[in-house]
Amino acid sequence: MSRFLLFIFILLIAIPSKGMLNPIVELNLLTKSFSEEDIRKSLLSSKQWVPYPDYKDRHGWNALTRSVYNTLIEEGEACLKYQWQVVKATDYLAFERDGSRVIMEKPMNENAKVLSKLFLAELAEGKGRFFDQIINGVWYFTEMSTWSLSAHVPGYQSSKRSLPQSDTHVVDLVAGDMGSMLSWIHYFFKTEMDKVNPEIASRLKTHIKARVIQPYLTRNDMWWQAFDIAPAQVVNNWNPWCNFNVLTCLLLIEDNEQQKVAGIYKTMQSVDKFINYIKHDGACEEGPSYWGHAAGKIYDYLKILSLATGDKVNFFDQQMIKDMGEYIAQSYIGGDSWVVNFADASAKSTADPLLIYRYGRSVNSKEMQRFAKYLHDKEPTKFRFGRDAFRSLEDLATFQHIALESASTPTNAYKWYPETEFLYIRDQNLFFAAKGGFNKESHNHNDVGSFLLFLDGQPVFIDAGVGTYNKKTFSKERYDIWTMQSDYHNIPRINGYQQRFGAQYKSQNNRFDAKKREFELDIAGAYPKEAQINSWIRKYRVEDKSLLITEQFDIENPQTEHVIHFLLAKEPRLKIGIVELNDGAYALSYDKSLFDASVEAIEQDDIRLSKVWGNQIYRLSLKAKTKTKKGIYRFSIK
Repeated sequence: MSRFLLFIFILLIAIPSKGMLNPIVELNLLTKSFSEEDIRKSLLSSKQWVPYPDYKDRHGWNALTRSVYNTLIEEGEACLKYQWQVVKATDYLAFERDGSRVIMEKPMNENAKVLSKLFLAELAEGKGRFFDQIINGVWYFTEMSTWSLSAHVPGYQSSKRSLPQSDTHVVDLVAGDMGSMLSWIHYFFKTEMDKVNPEIASRLKTHIKARVIQPYLTRNDMWWQAFDIAPAQVVNNWNPWCNFNVLTCLLLIEDNEQQKVAGIYKTMQSVDKFINYIKHDGACEEGPSYWGHAAGKIYDYLKILSLATGDKVNFFDQQMIKDMGEYIAQSYIGGDSWVVNFADASAKSTADPLLIYRYGRSVNSKEMQRFAKYLHDKEPTKFRFGRDAFRSLEDLATFQHIALESASTPTNAYKWYPETEFLYIRDQNLFFAAKGGFNKESHNHNDVGSFLLFLDGQPVFIDAGVGTYNKKTFSKERYDIWTMQSDYHNIPRINGYQQRFGAQYKSQNNRFDAKKREFELDIAGAYPKEAQINSWIRKYRVEDKSLLITEQFDIENPQTEHVIHFLLAKEPRLKIGIVELNDGAYALSYDKSLFDASVEAIEQDDIRLSKVWGNQIYRLSLKAKTKTKKGIYRFSIK
């Protein structure tokens, strides 16, 4: 049986039945396809596999940077007198003192961005003009106590504090990014740095090994590695993101062939844990904002693994990998770059057209390539500088290719992700999205059964998204934050109760009828037992430029009136039995004999939210006039 057919067979028997959510299926796609010995036999030297010109190859770099040469030089020149910022001890302490992450992250990120600009400017120009500042940057980063963020350090230190401990290195997202970028700097500039002083490159190599490679090889307790996970543990974008960075460091820095091969295979075992965890329908439960870090990093990881093995280890023919890529195109709504923003995702697109285009070429998806060109034409892509050196290098060639592509967005009438339980329906000027799922997804919001509705490219019923991350965001206090609560999604408060957090809080009996354009699910299981809900069947039906919502319920012992909440982008106008939406362009109709309507403004005082929604969004509440055990509620939106 071929590798592809074997994968399809395993995938088919692994698909969960209705009601099963988040099963860990030991698919092990990477390590079942290739052994450690296969990696050893196929591994190339860095000089063989790196697809970019040598630093001294001026013809090659002139050709590669032609379309963005002036930008690279101008940005590099602006950094020639940059004063490297010190990340102070109190910047780390700020996280445990007042929950601030930004105080430490801002100078760290600015230093990294400057180093990226200097690195790319020197590759483009090749005259040595930027070397002194590059050396300053390299020296600065090797003098730091840690490359990890203040919010991530406590989980890996015996002190459980945010101030870095001596001789304790762990791989988080930023430590990995820095290791990866500095590995590329070492690869391209080692010879030139040795001419200045051999200590520079030697010191850099020593620190990359100590801060990234050795912790990875010797530790299995970094949660994102997922080597010893509990049945309900989330495996999210950290896994492919960190493993990609470790793989890069191993390929470019590690000299010991045995350790290199063992380390590469260990990353494959770890990435398998992510592929085992995620749903095989291709949806990203973390939302479009995290696609570039989840599916996008799977792509980067598989790409560099393919390059390093002379394309012998290649997984781009797998349907699951293609579906993961196309999710980003399917989740695009349109208008002012709106996207389906379930979980901790922004409602505005942050997708990288160049990454989408490359991914699309690798998996042979014209949908992705044309969508990438659409985004690129909509707002011409500027060259992006940052910690991700690999993507910057890949972008140089992508600019030339994407210019030749034609532009379009997906036109399929619907997209149903049966395992993740996401549904999208397009109908002329209407875009509807709804979700089932469970309340322990990565970057979870308690939002089982919620929906979004856009009409004429404008948001009507919305998900607010998430505010600026702070100490509460990923703590036990997460659900004290309003954006995470079901009361601030398009979901009912039933018998006085909101939905709860946990893998056991989930929808049941989900059914999508494509012909009727009807989605039905029982959301009773997303609420605590104290709510005494026997069933609450929510049904959505998309008709000609309209949406019908039906709530059929059975409550054991109603103690208070039910409230149906709707989150709105614009202030509604209340009339008896009708709510006028978006300045009267649309209307929600309800049974005036059953409900009293009220509306409240929700101030958007967080910059991450206000830059999307403005100063306010609105919550419409339809409160039942009586405590009801059984019944049917109907709402019509036209």
